Amino acid sequence: MNRFGKWVALCISIGALAAGGDALAAGNAASAGGKGAKAPASSDPIKVEKAKGADAYTVSETYEKSGTLDKKTVVVRGKVVKVSRGIMGKNWVHLRDGSGDAGKGTNNLVATTQDAPKVGDVVTAKGILYKDKDFGAGYKYKVIVEEATVKP
Repeated sequence: MNRFGKWVALCISIGALAAGGDALAAGNAASAGGKGAKAPASSDPIKVEKAKGADAYTVSETYEKSGTLDKKTVVVRGKVVKVSRGIMGKNWVHLRDGSGDAGKGTNNLVATTQDAPKVGDVVTAKGILYKDKDFGAGYKYKVIVEEATVKP
């Protein structure tokens, strides 16, 4: 694909982002710079036990320790609250474990993956944490886990 074709594909992806629905949700308003769809609010409280091991963190800890975790491997266990499939060649999985503050946007962690979990699954995501990741077009994440494996 030539450069123009890649640009068109990117524009189409960005259009899907702006459309919301099953498009790439840019986390929450705090992490998305005000753009993108939020992961749905849950009426049921979520409580998921923290993953085990040296690289294990809660969702809120990934935000609290993002400065020291930037570009490092993390393992986070959480409930899948939203999945946006096939955006920019990956699936965008929103995880919550009951930690963090919805008002501050620290209760929802997005992981990009080739895996395809279902909403409602409790999974463990292992990938590389990036702090202040900017995908352009206003889609900026305070914290995101990329190249993750997502397993039950």
